[in-house]
Amino acid sequence: MRKDKDRYWDCLDQAMEASHGGRIEEALAWLDEALRVHPDGAEAHNGRGEILWDEGRIDEALVEFDRAVLADGKFTAAHLNRIELLIEELGEFPTAVRLSDELLAGSPHLPRPDRMLQAEVYYLKSKALFYQDDLEGALFLVRRAAKTGGEVGLYGSFEGQVLFELGNLDEAKRVLERVVATDPDAGHPVYHLGLVLERLEEEGVETGSPGVGIESSGQAFVRANALDPQQFMVPVTVDDATFARAVDAAIDNLPRSIRDTIQGVSVIVEDLPSAELIADERISPQTLGLFLGVPRTEALVTDQPVDLDRILLFKKNLEKVCENEEELIEQIQVTVRHEVGHYLGLDEDDLERLGLA
Repeated sequence: MRKDKDRYWDCLDQAMEASHGGRIEEALAWLDEALRVHPDGAEAHNGRGEILWDEGRIDEALVEFDRAVLADGKFTAAHLNRIELLIEELGEFPTAVRLSDELLAGSPHLPRPDRMLQAEVYYLKSKALFYQDDLEGALFLVRRAAKTGGEVGLYGSFEGQVLFELGNLDEAKRVLERVVATDPDAGHPVYHLGLVLERLEEEGVETGSPGVGIESSGQAFVRANALDPQQFMVPVTVDDATFARAVDAAIDNLPRSIRDTIQGVSVIVEDLPSAELIADERISPQTLGLFLGVPRTEALVTDQPVDLDRILLFKKNLEKVCENEEELIEQIQVTVRHEVGHYLGLDEDDLERLGLA
């Protein structure tokens, strides 16, 4: 028995070394060997889950995290990995909230909810609430995470993101500047500081964060891209005439029957959604486009004038999600089709089914 345990831990060490060296198949082989020696090894199942997740094999990773939890209900890492994967990859937000609450409630068969575990679970639950559009709940919990676990950069960065989405720009700026000052190599707070500065610039308010060496939103976006080019793109910028031509082309590319149907719908380009629009429509400041008015399926039973129907496209937000002009033109077409779909009375599920989401 002692020999088997030694062999199990030796396999785990070999797997970790191979994984750190980028030898993924070798790492998985070592973990398979560890499980051959000890089939209920929670650490090996969790390790397989982390590698499979990195490889984009999401469903298989979830199975491994489930197996790890079943093998050892007190193994904290597997619980946290499972909840984070449910949030970030599968959109299973209610399940993530339920599992978070179970960990926080405490149970003899679960990890003891010490302060560090509580902080991590508060943070993960706050993200699940955020993606369910409960921004106030998300803000409360991420602040609770920081109060419980200390000033962790990850918590502060997410707090700043939530504050930005709520439109609390001055507070978001202060929080994000504090995080950037303490962790200047993290891309996330720099990028979201850029989003805050962009809106302040749009509103004509004092811009820049000289205390952390960032003078403008554009500088923040470039710096975030340098820190994490895979996640944060430098916005592609085009002049208004080029953008307008791309919008006209997107409309011209619609089937004739749909073009005829939307004759009375105005398509308006704005740089960013206004603060009033964000508050009134409960939309994200990063929304790419928006249909305002009465869907055609309801228009026959309402008295609203047709000329109030309009589609808004937000130029700077569209530019931020594209790496080059070709991508921007394609994204404009996708966004136009999406908002036309809303005018036609399609909901988000319909749009996704038809490839318009």
